[in-house]
Amino acid sequence: MDFQIYGVSNLFIFTVILLFSIATATLQENPTATFAKPTTSAPQINSNSILVALLDSHYTELSELVEKALLLQTLEEAVSKHNITIFAPKNEALERDLDPEFKRFLLEPGNLRSLQNLLLFHMIPTRIVSNQWPARVHATLYPGDENVNVVEKNGEKMVSSAMIIKQDDIIKPDGVIHGIERVLIPKSVQQDFNTRRSLRSISAVLPEGAPEVDPRTHRLKKPAPVPAGTPPVLPVYDALAPGPSLAPAPAPGPGGPHHHFDGESQVKDFIQTLLHYGGYNELADILVNLTSLATEMGKLVSEGYVLTVLAPNDEAMAKLTTDQLSEPGAPEQIMYYHIIPEYQTEESMYNAVRRFGKVKYDTLRLPHKVVAEEADGSVKFGAGEEGAYLFDPDIYTDGRISVQGVDGVLFPIEEIKVAPVAAPVAKVVAKPRRGKLMEVVCGTLGSFAFASCH
Repeated sequence: MDFQIYGVSNLFIFTVILLFSIATATLQENPTATFAKPTTSAPQINSNSILVALLDSHYTELSELVEKALLLQTLEEAVSKHNITIFAPKNEALERDLDPEFKRFLLEPGNLRSLQNLLLFHMIPTRIVSNQWPARVHATLYPGDENVNVVEKNGEKMVSSAMIIKQDDIIKPDGVIHGIERVLIPKSVQQDFNTRRSLRSISAVLPEGAPEVDPRTHRLKKPAPVPAGTPPVLPVYDALAPGPSLAPAPAPGPGGPHHHFDGESQVKDFIQTLLHYGGYNELADILVNLTSLATEMGKLVSEGYVLTVLAPNDEAMAKLTTDQLSEPGAPEQIMYYHIIPEYQTEESMYNAVRRFGKVKYDTLRLPHKVVAEEADGSVKFGAGEEGAYLFDPDIYTDGRISVQGVDGVLFPIEEIKVAPVAAPVAKVVAKPRRGKLMEVVCGTLGSFAFASCH
């Protein structure tokens, strides 16, 4: 019996020593080998990862952009599935190739996707080292259709139009970094930048102080001679008729109708810009489909009035309930509260709230005003949790119509205070809510038809 126990103990000790020897030999042959662990949903990145090496490398400009683009989680998921190759532009290249205007465009919150696409275009989901340089086209982590061409010309290794200046600069078990001489810019990112720049290049008319109007008579306290053909000096609400509709404003000047502005074309242009900009389809749908506001705005602009539209984005509009939109005239009343009868830009409003703290703007929903104040380096409209931030500044500015994107739907404070506390939860409006916007635009607006319909 004692012999059997002794024999079993020796066998156990021998087995342990054998397993330890196998593990040691495996680690010596492959230092990166790890024992199997229970799988988790989140990828595990160790200190020997190519991502850690990038953040600690001399490519400081690139690593800073990766962090600002919120790409670390995306890249962690990528290296958990396969090796990656990073073509890293040197710091001087990022300073040289990204001019201040283009870099400012990439760093704006609304252009986060463009920055991400630019960076992912420099990363290939496979391992490429200098002694195995495959001369072919490679797909990148960039989700678009554009690829990069890895070639070798006259003994120089290239990726598309950029020369490799530091081959195998950083090598890790899950990836490789090569230094390149210039930045690779996808065509889609360049097009987005050109589009945004063309919109901003439209000259904007700086807002001027409102004339002093007698509140009892709605007439100027100190009338001044107005040359024929100039814009009206009275506020736009003097052109409103009772009820939810807008009445045409009086023709400017004493000499009869002098229409110097094509309001319908300008309204058409700003709605087209909303559609092209993306994220504001619901608002455009309400303006031209659910209501006749687009036509009414065109008439006002034709008469010389100016407007600033606080445009809620699609995410904000999706929170409107069926009850809020089903009442007769409700969509018009909601939109009237988002139209300011002044021409304001992001710069003019921000300067005003910085100087005065809070500023009250008239709206087309009389007599309600919308309050603006500075918050987090931007302009916030409304009060408390019901407010909305200026999210996409100067989407459209042509000197007559200014469109400022906001991230919430605004309601007068008086309505928020009287809202029932325990109101039943209404069903959220499903998308699409009212059919296809472009079919209505192209088929029912007549002179409002978009050029793209043809």
